[in-house]
Formats: sequence, structure tokens, C-alpha cells
Amino acid sequence: MSIYEDIRLEGQIIDSLLLPRVLDDILERGGEYRILQFTIGVEKDDPSLAVVRVTAADEAGLDEILKAVQRRGAELLEQGDAQTEPAPADAVFPEAFYSTTNMDTFVRFNGRWIPVQWSEMDCGVLLDSTAGTARTIPLIQVKAGDPIVVGHRGIRVIPLGRDQRVSGAFEFMNSEVSSEKPKRLVVNRVAKLMRDNRAAGKRIVAVLGPAIIHTGAAPAFARLVKAGWIDVVFGGNAVATHDIESAFFGTSLGINLEKGDSVEGGHEHHLRAINKIRRAGGIRQAVEQGVLTKGLFYDIVKKDVPYVLAGSIRDDGPLPDVITDTMVAQQSMREHVRDAGLCLMLCSMLHSIATGNLLAAEVHTVCVDINPAAVTKLADRGSFQTIGIVTDVGLFLDELVAELEGKHPACD
Repeated sequence: MSIYEDIRLEGQIIDSLLLPRVLDDILERGGEYRILQFTIGVEKDDPSLAVVRVTAADEAGLDEILKAVQRRGAELLEQGDAQTEPAPADAVFPEAFYSTTNMDTFVRFNGRWIPVQWSEMDCGVLLDSTAGTARTIPLIQVKAGDPIVVGHRGIRVIPLGRDQRVSGAFEFMNSEVSSEKPKRLVVNRVAKLMRDNRAAGKRIVAVLGPAIIHTGAAPAFARLVKAGWIDVVFGGNAVATHDIESAFFGTSLGINLEKGDSVEGGHEHHLRAINKIRRAGGIRQAVEQGVLTKGLFYDIVKKDVPYVLAGSIRDDGPLPDVITDTMVAQQSMREHVRDAGLCLMLCSMLHSIATGNLLAAEVHTVCVDINPAAVTKLADRGSFQTIGIVTDVGLFLDELVAELEGKHPACD
């Protein structure tokens, strides 16, 4: 093996297991490595440094290895400026485009490192040589001729430290997904994250599934909205429809929310609720006209909290507010999360995964679901910063509201 490249790793590369993961990446792809330099930080928070020579059988094999380790934060030792190629057509990247991660990324331009705006996974990098700026760009938004970064030179990815990966507030958790956690302490930590993000001026995003309504958790979440804790709400047709159904008929999916039994003709209620809102012109119009006078989305509208309802092929109706063009919905969500500091994902696997794909790795992400597979799937798709809380969402929200309202003694 005579084709090689030297890479550099710096930071919390031992505690975060970054170094062994990079070495595994090399070996799994048929390469070899030799550690040329290794300096371990003296104190706990001191950075460590490793310089590793990566060797492969040919250029193609080396490129494959470098792409993998670079996504983890490895940096080529000898760097030049980032290279670009024009996009060959609308919505088409050049063949050798650099595929982004959700971590902070920099590209080298005219001998200096410039940040790539709007960290997001699975995008390209658009380099504006006139303005001297770079930003992520989704495939669908590329225009023919756009200068897109290609290859792996002139690119620097900053890996998350250990405290950022699991969040300092959750270091007491030995694993990230389990039902066997002290829920009281978990809720306290989530409340602290919310207070910290509010103090820092960061937005708090909530992703809601229809189970919020089915389980009777909507009133607790509405208290968060009315208290000003929630800055934007993401969901689908179902969560809004069943909330409005409950406001009109006292049912969700035809089940009486107070008694828990089915109501005769209740299977029609969601469609009749949609019809009422369509007649009014939309949820906001229904509130303004006095058609919708209570419920979670009534409170969201009255508090002027923006919401994005993304449609799917399963939708009945849908409500007029639902964005049925998925790319338009995705872009609307993307714009709302760019200054987010915390995302609460509440019992909605598909919308949570969709939102996770848009979030920068530095955004604290808390996923609450009775099904542990929800957060596992998030991690599998790259949202490794997600903290999973396996519990009933209604119980969780009741405890969270009590914590934020100061009805529980503080947990240290």
C-alpha cells in the first residue's frame, strides 16, 4: 500500500471515542494506519492531538477512507483551498460533491478558513467567491452553474466534544435510550435546558405527534405555549385535526377523551372537523371568526406561535394549513430551525426524523416517546445528539409543566 495521506485529529478525541472510531473506519475500508504523533491532554478538558498516516491500495480506496473520517472531524494535514465545480444542471450536484454533516464546518478560501452557514446533514456546500461566504444548500435548490465544493481538501469539520454529544445536563445517564431512568431527574434536566436556551435567546422547537391529543396531553402542552416556552411547532395533518376534533366534539379518533369510550358516529368526527375549518378558510381564520374557540391550536394561534404542518399521502382532507408539497414544507421547517437551541420531539417518529435531518448537531434534542425505536431511528439517521426519554408523553408534560412553574423542589 503506497497511496497515503496524513490526517489530524484534535480535541476530546479520547473521551468522545473519536480516535478509535476513525481507526476503525480506516480498517473497515481496507486501509492501514500509522500514528505519527500522539499528544494526550494533561487535564480533563485539555485537547489531545493525533496525527495519523492513512494508507490505501489505490486512490479510490483512499478517497473512500478520507470521506468517512472527515465526516467525523479528521482534517487533512496538508490543506489547500477548497475546490469547486459548477453544478451541471438544476437540482444536480457535481459528481464529486462534498456531502455535509450536521456539525460545524469550515472551508478554506483564499488561504483562510470561513464558516459554512446553516449546518445541516446531507447537503452540498455553495461557495460564493465574490462575497467570500459559504453555506449549505439542499440538492433540490441547486441551480445550474452554482459553484459547489468538491473533493475533500480545504474542508474542516469540528467534532462535538463529549459534553455536547450527551449534553452536560444528561451526564448522569449511562445510556441514551432506556425506560429505566429516574424520570423526575430527567424532567428537571429538560426544564434546565429550556431555561438555559431561553436565557441565551435561542428558539425552542416542538415536534408534535397526534398522541399528544389521544393521551390527553394537549392541555399540558398548551400551558407551555401560553407561558411562552414554545417558539415554533412542527407536526402533520393528524395532530391539528384531532386537536380540533376534540375542541368541536370532545373526541379524538372518535374516542371520548373524558370517558375513554367510543362515541356513536365518532369515526366521522375528524372529517367533519376538517370540513368546518376548510369552510372557515384555515385554522387562523376559524379562530378569528369565532368558529374555533378552544384547544391546543386555538392557543397556538392566540399566542401567535408559528406552526408548520407537513402533509403526507395518508392525510384526510387535509386542513387548509397543511403544506402538501413536501419540499416546500421542508424548506419552511429548515428556516424555522436555523436559530434553534433546543428541540422537543414528542411522540412523532416520522416528523421527528424529518426535523432531526435539518438540525445542526449543536442543537439539544430531546425525544420523548413510549417506543424506544423512535429515538434509536433518529440516532441511526445521524441525529446522534438526541437524548431519548422512554415514557408516556402525558406524564412527561405534566411533570415538565410543574417543574417550569416551580411546583417541584429543585433537583441538583
